[in-house]
Amino acid sequence: MAMTMNGEVQLAASREAVWAKLNDPEVLKACIPGCEELEKTEDGGFRAVAKMKVGPVSARFRGKVMLSDLDPPNGYKISGEGEGGVAGFAKGGAAVKLSEKDGGTLLSYDVEAQIGGKLAQLGQRLINGAAKKLADEFFANFAKAVQG
Repeated sequence: MAMTMNGEVQLAASREAVWAKLNDPEVLKACIPGCEELEKTEDGGFRAVAKMKVGPVSARFRGKVMLSDLDPPNGYKISGEGEGGVAGFAKGGAAVKLSEKDGGTLLSYDVEAQIGGKLAQLGQRLINGAAKKLADEFFANFAKAVQG
């Protein structure tokens, strides 16, 4: 099952400050819902463990995240894949762009993801709702972290 999602968030901080936080594993770990581990790897990516619950399916996903097309402080592409055992798998990516707006920074994102296994059997509406809720939660947490 494939899904796409996009959105934007206005942050009261400079592009440089937002860029620094987007590349800080401690900040990201604190902002990602259900994240239990997030550490930088030698290849410039991250290794992650996150516990997720979507409808009746609960799983601990282990995976890796890579950053590419780095263009400081304007944005990057982030892609990753995770394995959740019997719950299934998730993989996908997002293009993240930062632009100056209203004395702060506008962060915009375009996400594409694929999921399989039990998760994919839950239905598009439930998956999309859960994905939007996770994204909203992440960006609310991230806005708090950026604004100190």
